[in-house]
Amino acid sequence: MDVFHASKSFPIEERYSLTDQIRRSSRSVCANITEAWRKRRYPASFVAKLSDAEAEAAETQTWLQFAVECEYIDKKSAKALYSQYNSILGMLVTMINDPDSWTIPTRKK
Repeated sequence: MDVFHASKSFPIEERYSLTDQIRRSSRSVCANITEAWRKRRYPASFVAKLSDAEAEAAETQTWLQFAVECEYIDKKSAKALYSQYNSILGMLVTMINDPDSWTIPTRKK
């Protein structure tokens, strides 16, 4: 939501490019984590969705860099958001590297 609120101040001419891209990627992080959690019975699907979330988080960081370079967001705000995404990325990598700690074990018949 912080990315959404920050993007409200982007120029109107960015509505269908940078604004849409950064909103889409930031929302996709959350959506992919939710999907991963619901797929935790299937370790490969769980990891695949977390990997998608990781890629979207990194993409959001790239759009934040563009927003700073275009002077649509101040460096201090962007740095805080970028740092939050670094934390998210760290958590995602931890989960991807050790999915057994997060997935539901299959029941043996």
